Amino acid sequence: MFLTITTTGTPERPATDLGFLLHKHPEKSQAFSTSYGKAHVLYPEADAERCTAALLLEVDAVALVRRGKGKGRGGAPDAALAQYVNDRPYAASSLLAVALSSVFSSAMRGVCNARPERAAEPLPLRIEVPSLPARGGPELVRRLFEPLGWAVTVEPVPLDVRFPEWGDSRYVRLVLDSETLTLAEALRHLYVLLPVLDDAKHYWVAPDEVDKLLRVGEGWLPDHPEQKLITSRYLSRRWSLTREAMERLELVRLAEADDIEVEDIDNAVEAESETEEKPTPLAVQRRDAIVAALKASGAARVLDLGCGQGQLVQALLKDPAFTEIVGVDVSMRALTIAGRRLKLDRMGERQASRVKLFQSSLAYTDNRLKGYDAAVLSEVIEHLDLPRLPALEYAVFGAARPRTVLVTTPNVEYNVRWESLPAGHVRHGDHRFEWTREEFRAWAHSVAERHGYGVQFVPVGPDDPEVGPPTQMAVFEMNAAVTNVNDEKGAKAA
Repeated sequence: MFLTITTTGTPERPATDLGFLLHKHPEKSQAFSTSYGKAHVLYPEADAERCTAALLLEVDAVALVRRGKGKGRGGAPDAALAQYVNDRPYAASSLLAVALSSVFSSAMRGVCNARPERAAEPLPLRIEVPSLPARGGPELVRRLFEPLGWAVTVEPVPLDVRFPEWGDSRYVRLVLDSETLTLAEALRHLYVLLPVLDDAKHYWVAPDEVDKLLRVGEGWLPDHPEQKLITSRYLSRRWSLTREAMERLELVRLAEADDIEVEDIDNAVEAESETEEKPTPLAVQRRDAIVAALKASGAARVLDLGCGQGQLVQALLKDPAFTEIVGVDVSMRALTIAGRRLKLDRMGERQASRVKLFQSSLAYTDNRLKGYDAAVLSEVIEHLDLPRLPALEYAVFGAARPRTVLVTTPNVEYNVRWESLPAGHVRHGDHRFEWTREEFRAWAHSVAERHGYGVQFVPVGPDDPEVGPPTQMAVFEMNAAVTNVNDEKGAKAA
């Protein structure tokens, strides 16, 4: 089981820097013990112009069986002979992927104290895998690697060169070339996609594999066109884990949130003259409107559902009227960024006691969300597929049941006012839909009726007389008869 990584360089930026990036000296041949054999790292060539590192994995088939891994996909035992006579020692698979992560762990994380600038920049890379099992053939190999910036050369290996009429085997020879990727990105692609192509992991897939996949796939997997296939195969088609991973990937781009793109569009259109006063970004107007509505409701304990990078949580912390603020997001990366934004590690004890961040999917009920005065869904619903909206509706309005719920979403009618937004395009690439004012009001009224709320609508941003405001906000208030049937005054108001 074998692969090579090659780069080129100049006397000023020698190719042998690859040794620093991989943390393996080009003048040495090194061996590392693994659970299934021995991994060797050696350099067939190493000079300033060209450097190649090779990873050779010697698989001990007997050790593989003794560790209880001589089973096929789904747990069915292989034939007795097949446990010892198989392709594991010869073809790149999940065994090689695990060896990559073990032997080149620092390189995969992009860590290189000796050459930090080289670790962070793209390199001219060529990766060759002489024998790769590919369930799906050369076409699938291209569909997996080309969207990531690789030039792919893939050749099917014939079953027997002496008998061409037998056709091709399921193995291919793979060559990947790129000048736009860092070494860390390349290693992470291989770590995920080698076992995906093999489609037969050698170890039991535990629930923590979901976190591992999202961590290694950060920055490329959420937008990959073959995301579903990659996720399913990587997790050995365990449907519960695959569903969890897909739902987390579906919302992971909320970490980037609409705030960034909408602010850019808004500023691009509004800043028509350098002499004019710079307008307040729409994202800021939206947060101000949310804070004002929360204060008007008298809420003290607030949920920010789909909090992203924590901009609203940060704004709420500035007002002592909000005694407890909880940020909730499906993306751990977003929560990590939010924690850094809020400086939680340096926050005083009293201030820290007011804020919490935790991970949760809004498509499922969560008892931790119960008992709060208000909940905010700011630019969240449009990121869900329409068939998923009823699940979110029940989780928030049916199970958590805060007294006040604020929902903001784009008004698609206003899009014509943005000259930089092409006709027919939504404001953010992840939006599954954008509603007109009539569509949003119809949805909000039906939700309110089903769950015992009243609803009012507040424009956010300039309220155009023809197309309305850029953002529409619904303010749901639980009917007084529901909150306290004994409150005669509240019952009359309801």
